[in-house]
Amino acid sequence: MWRDALLVAGKDLRIEARSRVALWQVVPFAVLVLVLLAFAIGPDAAPLRAAAPGIFWIAVLFSTVLSIQRSVAIESGEGTRDGLRLSGIDPAGIFLGKAAAIGLQLLVLQIVLWAGVTFLFDVRVHVVWLAITASLVATVGLACAGVLYGALSAGLHVRDTLLPLLVLPVLAPVLLAGTKTWQAALDGNASSGTEWLRLLIPFAVIYLVIGIVLYGPLQEAA
Repeated sequence: MWRDALLVAGKDLRIEARSRVALWQVVPFAVLVLVLLAFAIGPDAAPLRAAAPGIFWIAVLFSTVLSIQRSVAIESGEGTRDGLRLSGIDPAGIFLGKAAAIGLQLLVLQIVLWAGVTFLFDVRVHVVWLAITASLVATVGLACAGVLYGALSAGLHVRDTLLPLLVLPVLAPVLLAGTKTWQAALDGNASSGTEWLRLLIPFAVIYLVIGIVLYGPLQEAA
C-alpha cells in the first residue's frame, strides 16, 4: 500500500510540476482571496489583525477546492480511471498517494499565505508550534476529505460545480478550528489553541480511515 501511495503521489506531483497549474493558478488565486478580503475589511490595523486567522483559512479552503478539482481532472481522461483499477495498484494506496500530493501542495500554499498574512496584516505568531501543528493536522483532513469527495463526484458531468457544494460544508470544522487555533497562536494562548486541536485531530483521522476503507468501492462505482 505504501509503495503504491508513493508511486501515485510521485505521478501526480510530476504532472503538476510539468503543467505548473498550482504555481500559476492556485497560488495566485489564494493570494488574490487574501488581498480582496483585506480590502473588504478596510485599512484599519486592528480589524485586519483580528480577521487575519479567518482570512488565512478561507483562502486555504477555497484553494483546496481548486486543488481537488485538479486532482480529479488528472484522472478524468478517457480510460484513465479504468487503467488505474486494472493496474493492480491498491485502492488505499491510490487514496493515500493522491491525498499526499494534494497535502504537499497545500503545505507549500500555506507557507506562501503565512508570509502574505504577516506582510499584509502585520501579525506575528507567538506560539509557532501551535500554528504549525494546526496547519499539518488540518492539511491531512483537507487532503483526505478532498480526495474522498472528489472520488464521489468524479463520474459526474457537473463535477466542477457540484464539488464545491459537497466539499465546503464538510470542511467547515477545519475553518472553525483552524481559525480559533491560529487566533490562539497569535495571542500566545497555547492552552486555548490545544482545545481546538482536539476538533482538528479527529476530523483528520476519521477521513483518513474512511478514505482508506471506502476509496476502492467509490472507484468501482464512479
